[in-house]
Order: sequence, then C-alpha cells, then structure tokens
Amino acid sequence: MALELRPNCECCDRDLAPASTDARICSYECTFCADCVENVLLNVCPNCGGGFVPRPIRPAIEWRPGLSVAKRPPSDKRRSLSYSREDIAAHSRRIKDIPPEKR
Repeated sequence: MALELRPNCECCDRDLAPASTDARICSYECTFCADCVENVLLNVCPNCGGGFVPRPIRPAIEWRPGLSVAKRPPSDKRRSLSYSREDIAAHSRRIKDIPPEKR
C-alpha cells in the first residue's frame, strides 16, 4: 500500500506538494510542515505522541510499471488538527524530552 501523501500541513494548512522536501510524517502518516514540527509541535505528533521523519517523495517518472505519482496520485483530502493549540502545546511540552524511540 502506498503512502497517502496528504496535501497540507495539518497544523498551519500550508500546501505540501507530493515532491515537497518540507513535509514530515509520523508512523500513522499524520502530515506537517518542517516549521510546525520544529517550532510548534517540538517533534511530538499531537495525535499519537510519536516523532517525525521526512516524508518520502514518490517518483514523478514511472520507472517501473504502475509506480509513479501519476499512476498512484496523492490524496486531495485536506486534514486539520482536532486539538486546540493550548492542548497541543501542553502535550508537546510533557513528552518532548523523551526520545521518540522511547515514547
């Protein structure tokens, strides 16, 4: 199953194109921009509490049959957080000093 490649930062709603090197995801594919991950979320997913990694870029060219952004297009469903900024800040502060691999 291919990654969903969500189209926006779930925090600030910034557009994140499929080839964006600024997109970050957690293990559940929650998607945020690098700025929000570093400065708002403090590398703490507000949904699962995990950390983030750069989102892989799906090839634009079909190097193998059926495997490209054209053949497996990104999602067009925009998402947003269901938590308040205050709740997110408290959640991030509570666990930000615990390395993601120990959360």
